[in-house]
Amino acid sequence: MNEYKFLTLTSKAGKLGNERGMRMPDKVDMETIVSLCKRRGIIFPSSEIYGGLASCWDYGPIGVEIKRNIKDAWWKAIVQERDDVVGIDTSIMMHPGVWGASGHLDSFTDPLVECKSCHLRWRASEIDNQKCPKCSGELTEPRMFNLMFKTFMGPVEEEADTIYLRPETAQGMFVNFENVVTTSRKSLPLGIAQIGKSFRNEITPGNFIFRTREFEHMELEYFVKPGNDEYWFDYWLNERYNWYIKLGIRKENLHLRQHGKEELAHYARDCYDIEYLFPMGWAELEGIANRGDYDLTQHAKYSSKDLSYYDGESGERYVPYVIEPSAGVDRSLLAFLIDAYDEEEVEGERRVVLHLHPSLAPVKVAVLPLSRNEKLTPLAKEVYKQLCSGFMTHYDDSQSIGRRYRRQDEIGTPFCVTVDFQSLEDNQVTIRERDSLAQIRVPIKELKQTLEAKLRGEPFDTSPLWATRQK
Repeated sequence: MNEYKFLTLTSKAGKLGNERGMRMPDKVDMETIVSLCKRRGIIFPSSEIYGGLASCWDYGPIGVEIKRNIKDAWWKAIVQERDDVVGIDTSIMMHPGVWGASGHLDSFTDPLVECKSCHLRWRASEIDNQKCPKCSGELTEPRMFNLMFKTFMGPVEEEADTIYLRPETAQGMFVNFENVVTTSRKSLPLGIAQIGKSFRNEITPGNFIFRTREFEHMELEYFVKPGNDEYWFDYWLNERYNWYIKLGIRKENLHLRQHGKEELAHYARDCYDIEYLFPMGWAELEGIANRGDYDLTQHAKYSSKDLSYYDGESGERYVPYVIEPSAGVDRSLLAFLIDAYDEEEVEGERRVVLHLHPSLAPVKVAVLPLSRNEKLTPLAKEVYKQLCSGFMTHYDDSQSIGRRYRRQDEIGTPFCVTVDFQSLEDNQVTIRERDSLAQIRVPIKELKQTLEAKLRGEPFDTSPLWATRQK
């Protein structure tokens, strides 16, 4: 048994944490996070000047950097640092036969009811009194609705030309299994990784970016020999759980939940969710599934192509099993924001700070001249130019130095570099650390090297000379 599976022993499948009697987070609510995101350019409502579009969001200058950093961190852990995983980028639009083989045309559905008055649709499982939650109108009997977005290929909207926007990235990896094995010249176990957009026509999306109709998937399909699948399932469960902890998520806000037999997907032999304690309760952050040989078997059947694998070491031919860790970029970003958010009092003033892991921080360093004095600007600009090629760097000389520190704290910038009048004399600058508020003074010629070390985790010098706090 995986060392982390003990966490599931007290968890029952199907219910969120607030229904399990688990504690709810008391530090930050969703409204606070939404406000921060709008105020600091992390996330905006899509098409806001037209009143917005339900459950669609745009990532601003800060948000797009956090999102990119999450994807880079995932890719580094899954692909770059391994020799048994390769990447791929497949088309959003695929042959309709793919979705017939995968079961999405028949099984990717929700039982929904429709209001006879306002015609809004609701999940049948979420309706208590058989009245429309919007207008209290009468509801229809439950009907099954497919959650895939349908469109047409070509200039004429005919049923024969119907295609779908992919609801997951996984199928693009399954149908390219033979291509990847042949061109990569790697043997099993072999992973194929992909990050890309997926689309689901969710009827009741909500909780900010937790559930949206357009989102980004980070998925790995790890192909293994049958009989070794349980080992690799436990292995990836362990790896993915630890990935979040390494990037700053606190252990008490994570746990594992095994799916019960009645809720397993039609393709799954086993499945666990890594759940996070969101403001609305425990909910899925990432799913890890043992998909067996369902996918390759189905695509071989529907396409009439042999997708079996010849194992040169054993001389066997078999259809590989697949272990699938599947995470959402947007949902991960929301969890990292919530877990990093903090408020504290510094010398009588309230400070909002995001304690983001340095690798996820949208801005690594902010260069802040003490003022807009014309004597300071040239040196401050020179320092900025030295740093911006190596780090995502901000230059800010607007308003007081204290306000500028607060702006950087709120977006999670780990280090601020202050250029003051003394810098003109000794050619040194002050580095201020976000979390401890400690500051050290270093020569400009050593600044980039020093920051590189600090971003790697080297502690600040805590000798009395430098153990100071700067608001």
